[in-house]
Amino acid sequence: MPTRQTLNLNKLQLSYLEWKQAEKPLIALHGLADHGLVWSSLGDYLAPEYHLIAPDLRGHGESSKPAQGYQFVDYIEDLEGLMNHLGWKDAHILGHSWGAKLAAIWATQHPERFRSLILVDPFFIDKMPSWFNLTFPVLYKVLPFLKIMETFPSYEAAENLAKGLKQYQGWTPLQQQIFQQGMEQKPDGTWSSKFIKPARDEIFEDVMRVAGLTQSLNIPTLFIKPKAGLNRTQWQLKPYKTYLKNLKIEEVPGNHWAFLVEPEPFNKTIKEFLNQIDQG
Repeated sequence: MPTRQTLNLNKLQLSYLEWKQAEKPLIALHGLADHGLVWSSLGDYLAPEYHLIAPDLRGHGESSKPAQGYQFVDYIEDLEGLMNHLGWKDAHILGHSWGAKLAAIWATQHPERFRSLILVDPFFIDKMPSWFNLTFPVLYKVLPFLKIMETFPSYEAAENLAKGLKQYQGWTPLQQQIFQQGMEQKPDGTWSSKFIKPARDEIFEDVMRVAGLTQSLNIPTLFIKPKAGLNRTQWQLKPYKTYLKNLKIEEVPGNHWAFLVEPEPFNKTIKEFLNQIDQG
């Protein structure tokens, strides 16, 4: 089991889970509205060989939730502070969905930090035209995983909705624990996600405004392509093939949250890639 740690960074508390049985450094970044516990299965699987850190990124989980400061630059500053705190010069860095785009931008700015880069079904890697901003309210309503941000009269009502979401397909004990730890009861007795709306809004604006890949990278990179994920066409894969010069693409079973719904093949694929890198 991991231990929970808290790091004070410039008036912000960054909470993270730590698997510390081994020495090889690995940081795992969750996607939008998730938190570090989503990497629990992977952390347990890799613990004999890797020192894995899974932060709750600002605005999520147990970390601080300031009124503003949710651009990529803010998250990269947090992650740089985390690595400095850990005493890590570099690490394997994995990101899912929006967290994968964050990882790609971080790699572009600080490639020396990356032993390898693992992108798990990235979300909106390119920047979007300005007119797309008009669809933000629509996106909030149609993206099912954001429905956990609604207000629920009871925890049971929230859980009933969660059981129908793709990331909780099968409703395993781990999935139930992940959902439960991502929710909180508000002062008025209602329930909602710990992920906050100011973070959602600012993150979406930055995702649309900033391109994730803008120059060639020679970092050893694994692209995880779930069979029922977001990236299914050659057109969607083109930016990665264009900019990532040391790219390996692996298809795994499952949907966008393959690490939650089909963890065994996902974990095995990650481990095989990491071992190849570390064994040279």
